[in-house]
Amino acid sequence: ELDSIMLPWAKQLVATRKETDNPYFYCMPGGPIRLTGGFGWRFLQHPTVNAKYIFQIQEGNSHSYRQIFTDGRKHPVDPSPTWYGHSIGWWEGTTLVVDTIGLNDKFWMDRPGTPHTEQLHLVERWTRDTFITLQRAVTVDDPGAFSRPFTVNFTANLADAGMEIMEYFCVENNQYGLPGGITNPK
Repeated sequence: ELDSIMLPWAKQLVATRKETDNPYFYCMPGGPIRLTGGFGWRFLQHPTVNAKYIFQIQEGNSHSYRQIFTDGRKHPVDPSPTWYGHSIGWWEGTTLVVDTIGLNDKFWMDRPGTPHTEQLHLVERWTRDTFITLQRAVTVDDPGAFSRPFTVNFTANLADAGMEIMEYFCVENNQYGLPGGITNPK
């Protein structure tokens, strides 16, 4: 359970957060962990043997996309923190491994508001175990917010035939949460 490994400042912050303060409800990106939740998404890769990039796109908040470099490059020494960070990827057999650093501390890691710092380092392992399922294991390492690394697991199911990513429009400070009854009294 996250509560047992969260540092005291992080526990205190979660206790003060309200759903109405969630940056995601104001059209801000949800970061790499939340990129696959709630809305349609897919991986795109140029169909060559030596592709330099894989893009992960989604239909939520700002038509977000994530760039994963697969050309063998290393992370920059001092990356500028961004919503999706700097991601490098490689294949280990049939598993896509994605290593991400350089994440800002603005997004919540989950709906309850679990915080993180710019020390956050993610290692994802994506494995297609059946024709219709994709397993994702994400190792989260952030010594600024947690006493030790931990791993969370997700299962994604293949969309029905003919399903496409839909157009989605959201801009910063848009009142995204209002249709669902979420209001911010600030």
